[in-house]
Amino acid sequence: MLSEYKRKNLVRMKFHFKIPLGLKKHVNDELAKSKEAFSKGELQTSWRHLERAHILGQAYPIEHSLAHWHMLLFAFRVKNTKEILGQIPRLVVGGVKSFVGEIPLGNSGGANVPPLKPMEIPSDLQEILSAYKTK
Repeated sequence: MLSEYKRKNLVRMKFHFKIPLGLKKHVNDELAKSKEAFSKGELQTSWRHLERAHILGQAYPIEHSLAHWHMLLFAFRVKNTKEILGQIPRLVVGGVKSFVGEIPLGNSGGANVPPLKPMEIPSDLQEILSAYKTK
């Protein structure tokens, strides 16, 4: 039986493996925007796009892990030890949590946020997720 906390704050979904193609495009767009912003030295914008990619893809193991991989690469590039150490366990465990369908709603994926903390989903991302029946 799930605890009251889990019942209220974790999304319990069916097993997910393959992301819908339209949703995958949105994840890839956010990753591309992150790369572009990073190349211009716009680090905060780059990180924000990684968080958005994480929110969009966190219900799917491959995209969830990919978002954490890009976050880890970002952390290495900016030499952020806290983020590096925070991303390693997220990279190892995140995809598994997605596969079994238990994720914290809206979590942005950074080491500055507890891994199981639900967060509010930005309204534009909620519209995208609603179109694919994913919360």
